[in-house]
Amino acid sequence: MTKQVILAAHFPGVNNTTVWSDPASGSQIAFESFERFARTAERGRFDFFFLAEGLRLREQRGRIHDLDVVGRPDALTVLAGLAAVTTRLGLTGTVNATFNEPYELARKLASLDHLSGGRAGWNIVTSSDAFTGENFRRGGYLDRADRYTRAAEVLQTARELWATWPADEVVADPAGGVFVRHGSPGPFVHKGQHVDIEGNFTVPRSPQGRPLIIQAGDSGPGRDFAARDADAIFSRHGTFDDAKAFYADVKGRMARFGRRPDELKILPASTFVLGDTEEEAQERAHQVRRQQVSPQTAILLLEQLWNKDLSDFDPEGPLPAFDPVLDDDSIIKGRARMFDDRIATANEWRALAASKRLGIRDLVIEVFGRQTFIGTPASVAETLNRFVQEDAADGFILVPHIVPGGLDEFVDRVVPLLQERGVLRADYTTTTLRGHLGLAHE
Repeated sequence: MTKQVILAAHFPGVNNTTVWSDPASGSQIAFESFERFARTAERGRFDFFFLAEGLRLREQRGRIHDLDVVGRPDALTVLAGLAAVTTRLGLTGTVNATFNEPYELARKLASLDHLSGGRAGWNIVTSSDAFTGENFRRGGYLDRADRYTRAAEVLQTARELWATWPADEVVADPAGGVFVRHGSPGPFVHKGQHVDIEGNFTVPRSPQGRPLIIQAGDSGPGRDFAARDADAIFSRHGTFDDAKAFYADVKGRMARFGRRPDELKILPASTFVLGDTEEEAQERAHQVRRQQVSPQTAILLLEQLWNKDLSDFDPEGPLPAFDPVLDDDSIIKGRARMFDDRIATANEWRALAASKRLGIRDLVIEVFGRQTFIGTPASVAETLNRFVQEDAADGFILVPHIVPGGLDEFVDRVVPLLQERGVLRADYTTTTLRGHLGLAHE
């Protein structure tokens, strides 16, 4: 059976994927940027819009990291605004389960689901970072081992809250003077390790029953969390063999939790560069990579491995001869740990630099290059479809390097080819996000 390709559009922040300095780039803050991006995705019949969020600006060497998401508005506020200017596109955003409470999360997400007519989704993330936590609680700390247990309980509690209102609870019968079937709808009690609350939930059952749940963890506990609780997983595995192995692993875990493989959609984060010929696409991709990794960016990214101030190093010169500093205090604050073994990674980079004769900047481009699909519209469409039909993915979360206009070329040139193949809808046939993905309402 031919599978449909799921497509999502990710509005990224200012980082080393986005080329914020390109003249074609627009505001990362103004609502018209989000609106244009979302309208383009809806014109391409995408399944959903995705908005990432950070809760504190990262710092490196004691200064604001200049590639961070600067000035990004609150995700749910932006999504509520987009609900008014789109009609079918799903609206999903990152909201942290470590530093937010389940009642508040459930209430806001259920409200978004109502405002959008059943198009809301929640990318549930965790944090063990005390630096970020300083914005939220005294000491700002949650042990790394506790973050998934808290996230699981927060999600469980949110689901309990969403389910407290039966679908037919609101009668709204003016003749009979009856508005709700029961005198006290929405009662809940949850007493657990991280959550101890009771009361009445204020928001009736939403159009799709509950928002879509997205997860992005890649560790063993993260994969189990997705297999047990998520409707979709935001994967970082972009090469075919790697993606296929990840797909089989996560889907293979689902039976232990009483779930079918088709109840979870696996969506690699993917970039694209198009050209009229393969050669032109490769040349454009090369230029984009050099825009994404400026000389200054190369040094900043190298410092994150070496954990040391390297501002005196030549970006076009060789890697440091000394080993990374193995210190628990990272040179960058507010970012998840990137390297499990700094020495081993440094040695891998040295070997790569020697074999290809790369200086620092070219090495960083080689290591951090994020272009997943490069080619003509026809070859990119063929590759996307192969991933889905051969069970390496269920679809893709596309991350353009220019916002808000970077999605236009894909919608104009690749989407029609996927539609011709019959693997992407020509028009929406459902009204809710869960419906778009073929998932049951709850």
